[in-house]
Amino acid sequence: MFIQTEATPNPATLKFLPGRVVMPQGTFDARDARGAAGSPLAVRLFTVPEVAGVFLGYDFITVTKSDGEWQHLKPAILGAIMEHFMSGAPVLTIDQSPDTEDGEEFFDEEDAPTVATIKELLDTRVRPAVAGDGGDITFRGYKDGVVYLAMKGSCSGCPSSTATLKHGIQNLLRHFLPDVREVQSV
Repeated sequence: MFIQTEATPNPATLKFLPGRVVMPQGTFDARDARGAAGSPLAVRLFTVPEVAGVFLGYDFITVTKSDGEWQHLKPAILGAIMEHFMSGAPVLTIDQSPDTEDGEEFFDEEDAPTVATIKELLDTRVRPAVAGDGGDITFRGYKDGVVYLAMKGSCSGCPSSTATLKHGIQNLLRHFLPDVREVQSV
């Protein structure tokens, strides 16, 4: 098994590409060892010292470190990923459903057409680019011209996430939807 690695815009996060589907649908985000309980793969990764977060996407795994140097952590992380896939264990436990939406969405019913357009733009123009960097952005809500988004994986805590939100996503949404005033992370 050959696992490629890629840098992400977040220096504390590295993207691992195992050359196979990791999550056929949805995503899984574990920000600590306790949150990893639903994924044997994430649990195994949290046994590596200094692992502070694990995000599972369609064909990638992003790992966030709390400290240390990647050249020291990478071999242990690669070994944990390889051991998991060679064991045949599931990525998620059977009773754990993928994290497709991170909680309840909120918006007024009269804003439903605007919300549908926001979601379409996110799914077709934003999420594929963000997944390329080892993260994900999901819609959480819309109220009074403000779009609320949840940032996951390498996007969570990334130094350039504010620029991505304000200059990239906010400008895109404003271009197509003049009613959008601002984009905020939740």
